[in-house]
Amino acid sequence: MSQDNAAPAPPQHIAITMDGNGRWASARGLPRAEGHRRGADAARRVVEAAAKFGVKHLTLFSFSSENWSRPQDEVQDLMGILRWRLRSEVADIHKQGVRLRVIGDRARLPTDIAKLIDDAEAMTDANRRITVTMALSYGGRNDLVQAAKRMVADGLTPDQIDEAAIAERLSTAGSPPPDLMIRTGGEMRISNFLLWECAYAEFLFSDVMWPDFGADELAAAIESFQGRERRYGGLRAG
Repeated sequence: MSQDNAAPAPPQHIAITMDGNGRWASARGLPRAEGHRRGADAARRVVEAAAKFGVKHLTLFSFSSENWSRPQDEVQDLMGILRWRLRSEVADIHKQGVRLRVIGDRARLPTDIAKLIDDAEAMTDANRRITVTMALSYGGRNDLVQAAKRMVADGLTPDQIDEAAIAERLSTAGSPPPDLMIRTGGEMRISNFLLWECAYAEFLFSDVMWPDFGADELAAAIESFQGRERRYGGLRAG
């Protein structure tokens, strides 16, 4: 098959803001916690689909730094779901070749969850089928602040500070920037997610609530991406 007839490559890195869990539950007369549980099911479906479609990096905005201000019972429900998923699913995703990473302020997470994260990262570190990064207690502005502090701590002079110096000190260092950013739930904003990394990402906003998002929706998003002509500062990719 000639190069011209080859199927378009999938995005190497997809980032997703998983929005709409609470509204999905409210529309069905269910508690918000049930929406979050169904959202966790959707995340598992999307991880499996992304790996099948050949995506190498998937970053999921799971819990923002601003989410700590939600009602305490909802935060506790979210931490409970996270705790249960880490205990029950990591061994299985490890068998599937998934590498798990977590970015964000771990100091604010419950101690046992932080330990489960450490163990999961260690278990899956050598896997290369797909890298799944969970953004937990994460905020893009804070990540940039922390990168600036690291440059000061490393003794960089102003002449040594450039884009590479910043990127190397972000929590996402080692991962390529997202090619495609998806936000579900009908909202059209970034909400402090990967502010530096998404400078040239393609964006797709879906009306589908996150608990209803799955392989078909991801496939449609990838197809939309493949049909776009990417530009970088006015220049076409390639």
